[in-house]
Amino acid sequence: MLEQYDLHNLMVLDIETVPQYSDHEQVPDNLKKLWDLKTVNQRKEETAENFYERAGIWAEFGKIICISVGIFTGGKQTGLRIKSFAGHDEKELLEDFAKMLHGQSPNLVLCAHNGKEFDFPYICRRMLINGVKFPPQLQIAGKKPWEINHLDTMELWKFGDYKNYTSLNLLTTIFDIPTPKDDIDGSMVGAVYWKDNQLDRICTYCQKDVLATAQLLRRYRGEELIDEENVVIVEQP
Repeated sequence: MLEQYDLHNLMVLDIETVPQYSDHEQVPDNLKKLWDLKTVNQRKEETAENFYERAGIWAEFGKIICISVGIFTGGKQTGLRIKSFAGHDEKELLEDFAKMLHGQSPNLVLCAHNGKEFDFPYICRRMLINGVKFPPQLQIAGKKPWEINHLDTMELWKFGDYKNYTSLNLLTTIFDIPTPKDDIDGSMVGAVYWKDNQLDRICTYCQKDVLATAQLLRRYRGEELIDEENVVIVEQP
């Protein structure tokens, strides 16, 4: 499976998002009304104020604070080089990410877990909102599905079955992919960012998901996992 792909022309990525404001009280009144309307069906019995902690899921009400990417390296001894684009200024973060992609092959394949439903469209929407020019790898308008170089490890696992969401955590467990014990999960990212002000902690969490996705790709291809000593984290300047 996936033997037709050259891993050295593939980039694994993951994003972390948070609500645009620290709490519902800080949201401008016009956006509060729109938030109420947007989430009325999802909230059920929960108030719009309490539900706001989940605003990072929606690109209209959230923002990206970290994009981590991984590139496969080496020959027979495969490695992974991971770098994060993170910061409080979302436009600057997205511009740096786009600049990096502009320097890559336009045919570079982007891969993420649930990327087609979340990561890729979220990045595109936030780039559009921030006035950031799309790199060629994210230019999908007018293209046929088979012309879009995006891979989704969750979609691949479905094999055409669209009934269920399968988490990355579940897949790494059943494929016996060792993952470091996390001190946070996705539901905690907003609080860790807005209350604890620990962006570095969130970056580490994001990088772990990139590594887990890369290891899952190796399992899909029937290949050995990447050794820990061959994983390189590039520190932000």
